[in-house]
Amino acid sequence: MAESVYDLAIIGAGVMGLFTAEFARRRGARVLLLDQWRFGDPRAASFSLTRSIRNDYLDPVYARLAFEARKLWLEFQRQTGESFLIECGCLNIAKASVTPTLSETYAEQSYRVLEGLHLKTQAFSREELRARFPQFDADLGRLDVEAGFLHVPPITAALLARLRGAAVALEENADVRRIQRRRGVIAIHTAAGERLTERLVLTAGLGTNELLTRIDGCDLRLPLRPDRPSESKYLIPPPDKRGMFAPSRLPVFAYLDVGIYGHPMLEGKTPGVKIGYYNPPDVRSQTTSITSVKSFVAECMPELQDARIVDVEGVDQCSYDLVADDNFILGAIPGLPGGAIGTGWRGTGYKFAPLIGRTLMELALEAATVEDISRFTPERFAVSRAG
Repeated sequence: MAESVYDLAIIGAGVMGLFTAEFARRRGARVLLLDQWRFGDPRAASFSLTRSIRNDYLDPVYARLAFEARKLWLEFQRQTGESFLIECGCLNIAKASVTPTLSETYAEQSYRVLEGLHLKTQAFSREELRARFPQFDADLGRLDVEAGFLHVPPITAALLARLRGAAVALEENADVRRIQRRRGVIAIHTAAGERLTERLVLTAGLGTNELLTRIDGCDLRLPLRPDRPSESKYLIPPPDKRGMFAPSRLPVFAYLDVGIYGHPMLEGKTPGVKIGYYNPPDVRSQTTSITSVKSFVAECMPELQDARIVDVEGVDQCSYDLVADDNFILGAIPGLPGGAIGTGWRGTGYKFAPLIGRTLMELALEAATVEDISRFTPERFAVSRAG
């Protein structure tokens, strides 16, 4: 009997791989999804309780793509009947005693980008901010209105349920040993046997370079490095204040000039207000009085000073795969006809997941992609063979 050949195989079952499989199966493709761990494994970079969904980037390309991805999230939410997108907005703040040149802060610059794209945004002076969001002590606030955060566990569960219901082949604990183009198809050699596919997509995060070494004739290596927040805390307010920090009254918030981001508490689903402190790769780092979550709270969120503080455990801190030039890697794999790759999400990729999944499906199965992804091509890292 002839060996079966899949239309598309995907290696890496984080949220990017899951969405790629989802869009491919919607198209009617016969799909195989492989992962080195189990599906929904907490070691995956996309595993977390909550992730921001926002448009407030300094680069208008990313801002527009984030907004397009949001439309797909809303569509997926309607299709699944789940309520995982909490639309509370995203507030960027700034304070002159911390970053004196307010006009050059992330809040102000991203606000100008949103206005340029005609996306919904609101500006608050110190007095207006205090009236609308009394949780903050800051000199200005800029609200990205069509933003908020995603509750991650039901998203993973819904994607897996849809793939299983559509009879997508799912293989956990897959040990991929070699990938080669042979007689017009791609052969994936695993410890459990050989799998044949017309097209292949890699969405393996920080494991991508290891997979690339196993592709015959492919010398692509990507400048990826791991990172994660310096600190990540849950602040649990006293009972009489809990309502003040629910999404109905508190937006996602950020002071990215000093490396702070935060999420409201989701009653019964997260322990408290999540605040992370990190060194964002796309923002010029500054030496300021804010050097920790605690110092940020003292300076800018005094209403949380009586909160109980606990560490965010392990994977829920978020895991980043940073890229040397700080751009996504998305496109065809040099040296492997029929192969495509998506990686290098810089800790900001989750919000783009349905758009990335659709684009990777288009790369594999369609003649062209809806979005112009030329700036993300993996070929920018290919080794030149020029003599």
